[in-house]
Amino acid sequence: MMPKNKTLKRIVRIPLTTIVAFLALAIGLDSLRAANTDLTLSAAVSLKDALDEIVHLYGVEHPGVTVHSNLGGSGTLQRQIEQGAPVDIFISASPKEMDLLESQGLLLSGTRKNLAKNSVVLIVPAGTSQISGFSDLVKPAVKFIAMGEPQTVPAGRYAQEVLTHLKLYDQLKSKLVLAKDVRQVLTYVETENADAGIVYATDAKISAKVSVIATAPQDSHSPVLYLGAVLKNSVNPAGAKAFLDFLAGDKARGVFEKFGFVTIRD
Repeated sequence: MMPKNKTLKRIVRIPLTTIVAFLALAIGLDSLRAANTDLTLSAAVSLKDALDEIVHLYGVEHPGVTVHSNLGGSGTLQRQIEQGAPVDIFISASPKEMDLLESQGLLLSGTRKNLAKNSVVLIVPAGTSQISGFSDLVKPAVKFIAMGEPQTVPAGRYAQEVLTHLKLYDQLKSKLVLAKDVRQVLTYVETENADAGIVYATDAKISAKVSVIATAPQDSHSPVLYLGAVLKNSVNPAGAKAFLDFLAGDKARGVFEKFGFVTIRD
């Protein structure tokens, strides 16, 4: 009969490769569970302040969920998604970017929502008195006018539409300073690196360093509409849908309105 101690050694002698494989599986499952509590939100940078507060509120109600915000120009974010960026939710500042993603089958069907509206305004550094409206932008004293890059920044596209409608765009081309997003336009005016800028009303609202001189007529540009949708390749579609529903709910609407947005109730 084999001694008991030798039997014991045979029982506990598990191949090292089996142990490693088991641990790797356990760690992998834990990582997957952790990843599925996280959400990546790509959103128009003009929503930053409102989204910061909304994400905080959501985190209080859902302590196990972390929302990571990736903010920028809607066109830039759209292209990142087209190139395979791992995004759960997209919020654009115009329908164009959302339409392009939808036409490529990149949105999760039935999740697209209209969230809020905004307006377009002309701003100058606080204390400036030489500009009283859009028509004053042609004055020789006005050297630099900041606006978003029309190809990638919806605010820039709206600004171009406004200036074209007012028959000013061709006269002002040489003065235009194109920014990567609407918050950069705001910074140029705040720091007086631009004599004027065209931004959203909500951007002007958060800065004491600029003054709103004029609001663009509503018929001078396309409606400024913010839309949200869940991406088809989301690793957590249920969680993404829940957060998007929260964005369209009463608590988030209250935050959007606090920051000057006009909310939409579908």
